[in-house]
Amino acid sequence: MLETLTNFTGQISDFLWGSPITLLVLLGTGVYLTIRLRFVQLTGFKHSLQLISGKYNDPDDEGEVSHFQALSTALSATIGTGNIAGVATAISLGGPGALFWMWITAIIGMATKFTECTLSLKFREIDEDGQVAGGPMYTLLHGLKMKKTAMAFAFFALIASFGIGNMVQANSVVDGLVYLNPGAREYAWVIGLVMATLVGLVILGGVRRIARVASAIVPFMALMYITAAMIVLLNNIAEIPAAFSTIITYALNPWAVGGAAVGEAIRWGVARGLFSNEAGLGSAPIAHAAAKTKEPVREGLVSMMGPFIDTLIVCSMTGLVIIVTGSYIDRPEQLVGAALTAAAFGRELGGGGAVVVGIGLTLFAFSTIIAWSYYGDRSAKFLFGEKAVMPYRVIYTLAVIIGAAVPLQLVWNIADITNLLMALPNLLSLVLLAGLVRKLQKKYYARSPR
Repeated sequence: MLETLTNFTGQISDFLWGSPITLLVLLGTGVYLTIRLRFVQLTGFKHSLQLISGKYNDPDDEGEVSHFQALSTALSATIGTGNIAGVATAISLGGPGALFWMWITAIIGMATKFTECTLSLKFREIDEDGQVAGGPMYTLLHGLKMKKTAMAFAFFALIASFGIGNMVQANSVVDGLVYLNPGAREYAWVIGLVMATLVGLVILGGVRRIARVASAIVPFMALMYITAAMIVLLNNIAEIPAAFSTIITYALNPWAVGGAAVGEAIRWGVARGLFSNEAGLGSAPIAHAAAKTKEPVREGLVSMMGPFIDTLIVCSMTGLVIIVTGSYIDRPEQLVGAALTAAAFGRELGGGGAVVVGIGLTLFAFSTIIAWSYYGDRSAKFLFGEKAVMPYRVIYTLAVIIGAAVPLQLVWNIADITNLLMALPNLLSLVLLAGLVRKLQKKYYARSPR
């Protein structure tokens, strides 16, 4: 029965994420918003960096966390297994050209992220204790008066939090530790228990504690991983121009590599890119809604750096390491995902390659767990009220133990499906309210000291 359900949900997931219509809707919305908002990725880039640095922070503004902490929390959720395993999967199945299409999704996704997070700030709720609740469900409720659609988004986000945000990531932490010590698999329950304790200590303190931990972990883990990747790339610096040439050829030249190869590069690059940076899925706006600011556009500008950091920087590092080392060429069939990334790092760093991938997977996955707990508890609050938040956090913490110890293909499948079902109502709100965002953008640009 379980095997049948796993196969059935796997077929649905493969159909949804492999469908050109799905990718066209997700990518097409980003293209529309890019044009509608006059290429906000370019016009707002410099100011976004100024805001993240704290230049225009006002501690008296309503909210719970700083711009940097909100971005760190959102990045905690997006910088995860997709940056290590997802990129490798895209290249192994779609060829080197897939990395180019991941870049395209990130550039376009910056406009999508700007829109959804601007709206999240515009329509958030703040109670008398100063606690914030925001996200696509509140945008749909207050901005479009679509209560049932808002509830559908919150329901799918709640389910997704236990899948892609929790159990899948807990399993990835075990995978990361197995890279460091193959015997760790026998102690999965113990690892799960320790991890659940650490997660509980963080998430039971609410978004302020989650943000503090995220703003400490994210810069450290990103710097560690990027430094290791830079060592590999510097050792192969003569190969980098050829790597970029290979990426462009496989992405755009059907006469050189065949139309089917270019098609697979587009399919896997777009799918893994969207999966990695989550632009349009509606998750990040829940974190950014908690920012201390009275300017919705200001937080929208901060949020659009998410796809830039996640995909254009971290994913690019992984992809270039795999390509310059030639690890994707003549690889064994079983060498996909994180194993391919580990093999690429291992060619230059030896045993240190497994250490980088192992620690990277562990920290990336742990940070994703704590960030997604906030997405889930805001969804629980929206559906069932404040009384549901603490029970949700307790159940979420216990689910970490299960995730660490059991095979999770079924959970992966359900997570993929619910992620996409989250995206549909969110994308609807972005298209319908793009005009409002443009008005807010023009007003902010007119008075902002950029």
